[in-house]
Amino acid sequence: QVYLTESGGGLAQAGGSLRLSCSVSNYPSNIYAVGWFRQAPGKEREFLAVIRWSGGGTRIAGSLNGRFTISKDNAKNTVYLQMSSLEPNDTATYSCALSPYSCSGERCYGHEGDYPHWGQGTQVAVAS
Repeated sequence: QVYLTESGGGLAQAGGSLRLSCSVSNYPSNIYAVGWFRQAPGKEREFLAVIRWSGGGTRIAGSLNGRFTISKDNAKNTVYLQMSSLEPNDTATYSCALSPYSCSGERCYGHEGDYPHWGQGTQVAVAS
């Protein structure tokens, strides 16, 4: 069983920063990407960012206007989501997910259906 554990959520002030961590363990040999999503109450799950496990290529949702970045520490098997210039609209449950599917091209891994393995999520609340 693949385990993904998020941490780093909490309460932040508007304009502040948070760094979320996603620790990956027991992953399959065919791990291709790890992505971050969020879901606010009453809204659909939203793609935020993805990083390819091999090579480290990244893609960030354009709607974030460059406020978030994704990175990976290979030694720790951990993927990070650095969030800055936080806004109250960033309040949501943030989840990381793992994709064992190969995909080439710039638009890969942008849908939750690409990820069969998910963490339990971490709450982020941004106060105005």
